Amino acid sequence: MVPVRHRLLAVIVAALWGVNFLAIHASLGQFPPFFLVALRFALIAVPTLLFVPRPQVRLRWLVGYGLGFGVAQFTFLYWGMAAGMPTGLASLVLQASAPFTLILGALLLGERVRGRQWLGIAVAILGMALVGASRAQAAALVPFLLVLAGGLGWAFGNLASRLAQPPNPLHLTLWMSVVVPVPMLALSLVFEGPGQIWTALAGSLSASALPAWVGLAYTCIIATAVGSGIWTWLLARHPAGVVAPFSMLVPVVGILTAALALGERPTWLELLGGIVVVAGVLVGARRPPVPTEPVPPSALSESEPAVTG
Repeated sequence: MVPVRHRLLAVIVAALWGVNFLAIHASLGQFPPFFLVALRFALIAVPTLLFVPRPQVRLRWLVGYGLGFGVAQFTFLYWGMAAGMPTGLASLVLQASAPFTLILGALLLGERVRGRQWLGIAVAILGMALVGASRAQAAALVPFLLVLAGGLGWAFGNLASRLAQPPNPLHLTLWMSVVVPVPMLALSLVFEGPGQIWTALAGSLSASALPAWVGLAYTCIIATAVGSGIWTWLLARHPAGVVAPFSMLVPVVGILTAALALGERPTWLELLGGIVVVAGVLVGARRPPVPTEPVPPSALSESEPAVTG
């Protein structure tokens, strides 16, 4: 049974990550997507290398977590948003990581998936489909597929962090950032070019770039260090299929904040979809209690007497 405080932590992480889509939107206004991912994780990696002990986990799980959660997820997410995926819709599509994680956990880790969990995922996917159907005309196919690929990367990252079983999950989250900057900078140099990178850096010194830096600070400190640290802590204590459904609360927050800050007004169908998503999370995260076998009367008579009253 998942403790109530652990569920509340998962909800808090979902809220932090939902707001993070606004922060990403602001940062993409100044920096090209691949370079932004490299910059984001470089700002975390430098102090991590200097002050944070390396987590006592196998190198392959650390690298796998960095490549899945860091490189794959954010490469495709930032690329998709830069290519035209609306902020609220991006927060929805990325949550495909939850069913991806459930399926991959069952196939690759042999985790037992209960009928209630499948039902919860199905209900939450229905909610996502309602929101997606309402906003399907707002994004082209390519940005949609890019963000969907980001959700698959997140799912692989979930499994790697689960397998790592870190004694200090925050250390794993921070050290994951060390894996990301070099491959992302290489991708940026190849596909975006030194000229575009230099132009973005030069323009970032102006007052108009302040929202981009504020968004980047939120992403690094709140979304990555705090949010991912709590998420990894939860994955180290519960099966991936139990924790992952809470990520479906992210688009609810993402769509609402995008409506408030960017004027992306949700329709009644989107609001209905958000309610269905929440219902699916509640159903999927609840696990039936394990029945206990009654103690035979003979066992009581042969041991200490029962205390009554």
